[in-house]
Amino acid sequence: MRCVIARFPFDLTKADVLHTMKGVKPEPVTGESVTIGRRRYPVKQVGQVITRQDRRDFSAGEVVRAMTRLGFTCRTVPTAAPALTVSPLQRASAMLGTSVA
Repeated sequence: MRCVIARFPFDLTKADVLHTMKGVKPEPVTGESVTIGRRRYPVKQVGQVITRQDRRDFSAGEVVRAMTRLGFTCRTVPTAAPALTVSPLQRASAMLGTSVA
């Protein structure tokens, strides 16, 4: 399948990616990841290995699109729910078991 990563075309197949990533130790996953075989790799690491380009030359989204089209499972980092801000008065009321309107 033809993929464009960092403005360069690549002809990638699932078998090629599996062969290229064989024996590569995964780095700790802190952001988006792709599952290749039984291992989870950071997307940027996979992009660097399969394209032989610097990680700064492409975005994680480009690699995620290519890996998804090849049939690999990609995961994104779940966004944290925004923390609710509670005033000191509301906190004290909750501790006393009463509610403040």
